[in-house]
Amino acid sequence: MNKEAEPKTKLDLPENAYRELKEGEKYIPVIPHESGITEVTSRSIIFGVLMIIIFSAAASFIALKLGQGIETAIPISILAVGFSTMVKRKSILIENVNILAIGATSGIVVGGSVFVMPAIFMLGLDKQQGTFGTFLQIFIVPFLGAVLGVLFLIPFRKYFTTEMHGKLPFPEGTATTEILVAGEKGGKQAKVLLYSLGIGIVLDYLSLAFKFWNDVFTTSLVDLWSNMTQKYKAVFSMNTSAAVLGLGIIIGLKYAAIIMAGSMLSFFVLIPLFGYLSPVCQSASYIDIFREIKDPNTGEIIFHGVRNIGVGGIFAAGVISIIKMSSVIKQALSQVISQIFKKHEGEVRTEPSRLDRDIPMSMVMIIGGVLAIAIFLYFFFVVVKNEPNAFLISFLSLILTFLIVFLFSAVSAWAVAMISVTPISGMTLTTLIIGAVALSAFGLKGDSGKLAILLIGGIVCTALSMSGSLVTQFKIGYWLGSTPKTIQWSNILGSALASLTVTAVIVLFAKVYGYGTPQMPAPQASAMAAVANAFMGGKDVPWLFYSLGAVIAVIVSMLNISALAFALGMYLPIELNSPIFLGAIVGYLIQKSTKDKKLSKARNDKAILIASGFIAGGALAGVGDGITRAIAGMNGIEELPSVWGENIHLPNYLGLLVFLALAVFLFFDAKRAKVEE
Repeated sequence: MNKEAEPKTKLDLPENAYRELKEGEKYIPVIPHESGITEVTSRSIIFGVLMIIIFSAAASFIALKLGQGIETAIPISILAVGFSTMVKRKSILIENVNILAIGATSGIVVGGSVFVMPAIFMLGLDKQQGTFGTFLQIFIVPFLGAVLGVLFLIPFRKYFTTEMHGKLPFPEGTATTEILVAGEKGGKQAKVLLYSLGIGIVLDYLSLAFKFWNDVFTTSLVDLWSNMTQKYKAVFSMNTSAAVLGLGIIIGLKYAAIIMAGSMLSFFVLIPLFGYLSPVCQSASYIDIFREIKDPNTGEIIFHGVRNIGVGGIFAAGVISIIKMSSVIKQALSQVISQIFKKHEGEVRTEPSRLDRDIPMSMVMIIGGVLAIAIFLYFFFVVVKNEPNAFLISFLSLILTFLIVFLFSAVSAWAVAMISVTPISGMTLTTLIIGAVALSAFGLKGDSGKLAILLIGGIVCTALSMSGSLVTQFKIGYWLGSTPKTIQWSNILGSALASLTVTAVIVLFAKVYGYGTPQMPAPQASAMAAVANAFMGGKDVPWLFYSLGAVIAVIVSMLNISALAFALGMYLPIELNSPIFLGAIVGYLIQKSTKDKKLSKARNDKAILIASGFIAGGALAGVGDGITRAIAGMNGIEELPSVWGENIHLPNYLGLLVFLALAVFLFFDAKRAKVEE
């Protein structure tokens, strides 16, 4: 007889939830197959849709501003159980999982869309399609990618959730599951998230819209540092947003330190070095040396910028990640083949349990076929319609898209199951370079070539973002007792609304700020634009800088340090990475503020809640600032005046003080946590 571990009460996870199962042992979820509880309710749909709208806007701002995606699953889970308490309605676990499946598409689509699609504006490709055409283009790419990501992960579901039970830690899934289970007992955690969200909104909006203090502190405005700024091009900058402070808490000290080390190499070694050695760089600002220096007469690039060394590092780090996971790709391929072509001779066909019910493979194949036709027709009639080899190029683009998504989706899912981090940006850059080399061999160049590889990259990036998030949702559903088919359809349908919302935010910020600007640097998309422009624009490809970055990535990897994190630090401005590092230090001090392990965990958990609120609040403040600027622009006001007038030094110091005060508040508020909470 099979041994089964039943949960003690409906509030408890079974004893064997996190360990490997013994021979003959089964896992019984919190809500078993026979429960008959409704998963999809009007509450779950309405609340899930609301989460899509809020978090897709918030996550878009963070990704465009900082080049970092944010976690949406945990805040959405907290708000879901908190909402149940506020309306005095008992939370239902698998109903909240459906809210999560719908709402989490916000972060999924953001991770795929804003890392690539703003490059269309940076390269001026939006002018070809017009406003409506560009909107449709930006919408359809992440939506197709999200659906493709769902389809490619369905055959892997049982492998990751059942066969690897207890062998993969699923850190993010574990945290979310614990929150949802705790929600059965009440939603006190939601209150912490709500007040920290309010703090983030107020402080960041005052800084962004009304200029009460600078949103970036810089030593270039410190008189004592002027010699270092002018002569040696050495400048320290720090974003003072609540959002980046919170981001540092969640990322943790290990990766924040690696990212900061990459920034220090760029800003305190490479930039001063080029400023000292190159006559061109000696007369330029440190910002120009980091980005690129153009000839004032011709507009041609005469110095490619230190950040291109970071681009080379990101590409090499992506390749290293794929090589390290080659066994996973082989294993994933065998799993897909066995799932699709499994023989059923002599088997008695029975209706699968609710807990093991997926979208039928026949429907997966049909939807996949429709997607393939849609992608091919879009390339053929829109992207490369005027090219001589339009049919062949469109077909090759389709094959590249499907092949790369298949190869990388298992890597993305495995990485998330292991450490909750997936190198999407590195894999997308790899996709762009592969696509550029392949398509240019068929004569595709210029704007059509740039657009083609960006669209391929956008679809791939969103598909990988989906596979990474969906594998976590599958595991949460496995632990708690959700129907996989419900999770899959919720993600597909939720992606449509998330794509619409994210596209609206991208277009809004393009009109208000523009991309590649100090206000909206869109660092990930800028890297994509640089690669597309170099390979398809007939420009001088900075192979030397790419090669330097690749060598640095290899050296760092040999030292057993995350090459991707280090390369991202080299590429991203130090003003974005320094506050993340300081936030991570605060988080470390919170964890070490007591020797009691249970109390330390309670304090750390509260710090993560506060940080999540800061991130969401700061991001929403950015969206509000964008709307404010748009309204001001319609009334002929290009820039809202600073409350301090022409004084540039006082708001610079105030920004630093506000950031430090916020860090102190976070530290002491987290220390108030109690074990029983």
